[in-house]
Amino acid sequence: MSFENFPDGVIVADADGIVEYVNERVREMARAVGDEMLGMHLSEAVPFDDLNGNSWFDVVRPYDGFELRKRISEHSWWSPRGSEYLITASLIRDRPAGRVVQVIVSIRNARIRNQRDRERSDMVATVAHELRSPLTGIKGFTATLLSRWDQFSEEQRKFMLSTVDADADRLSRLIAELLDAARIDSGRLTLRTGPVRLDELAARVLASAYAAADEHPAPVVEGEIPVIWGDEDRITQVVTNLVENAIRHGDGLRELAVRRDGDGVVVEVSDYGSGIPVELRQRVFSRFWKSGPGAGSGLGMFIVRGVVQQHHGTIDIGTGELGGARIQVRLPINEPASMTAEAPSINSTEGSSIRH
Repeated sequence: MSFENFPDGVIVADADGIVEYVNERVREMARAVGDEMLGMHLSEAVPFDDLNGNSWFDVVRPYDGFELRKRISEHSWWSPRGSEYLITASLIRDRPAGRVVQVIVSIRNARIRNQRDRERSDMVATVAHELRSPLTGIKGFTATLLSRWDQFSEEQRKFMLSTVDADADRLSRLIAELLDAARIDSGRLTLRTGPVRLDELAARVLASAYAAADEHPAPVVEGEIPVIWGDEDRITQVVTNLVENAIRHGDGLRELAVRRDGDGVVVEVSDYGSGIPVELRQRVFSRFWKSGPGAGSGLGMFIVRGVVQQHHGTIDIGTGELGGARIQVRLPINEPASMTAEAPSINSTEGSSIRH
């Protein structure tokens, strides 16, 4: 097995501790030229110390120690130049509890791990803050009602219970978004694919977004829109999020347009706002990114991009011809190979999995 393309440094030593292989990452770390590290003793090839000045080789004793040991756990060690590295090793024995015939050492820069740990800590703190807000409201009103029920009028009780109900809905939405974000991060977001008409879907989204209004706008449909294959619920989630963002944070929805684009369909949402600066357009898709008062959990656009990418589509942020933000989502038709050349019926119950 070749370790040349591994992101971590790899050193392989034989039964006598003589280095017989180093990958390119190790050569970069050691600033070694060619094969100059081959034939070197492992203690010299791994010149790392702990904070007390003890060398890695003397402390872990890869060829001695407990005879059933097969792995040396990962710990922090410091290079002669003072950089921190995470080092682990596998011990290959000639038989169970036998002598070590090969040592495979893995070396990783600790800076990357520390950065990920900080990001994880920040995420936990953000999640805790987002969960605390609705929970505080729920706890406060329920505790007040339980202790002073008889002191409130029917109208006051109804108001407090309505607030509790709204906070519970908010909490439920946040948990659903956190689960979606976790599935996207781990690559476990699944799609239930079937035929989808994006023009009809856009009309339903607008009707729902403007349900409380006397009238609601209709989508601008350019030409005949082909049926695409995807997860209708997930695509509805994407379009709904973009429309609601335009209404709440973009000074109102200017237009929701749907048109064919080659072998795909484009859904375009534009608003009346001041637009999104170029330098922020990629940060919009980051987890927990928020802008302005009244922002939600900050997970909406992260999930939108994840769902679009899962459909092998693209999403771009630009500026509309009349100003404001313009967000374009392009979804490929993704018609299953088993379908005939004829357009599939929207009433078809057959589904297809999008290959990833």
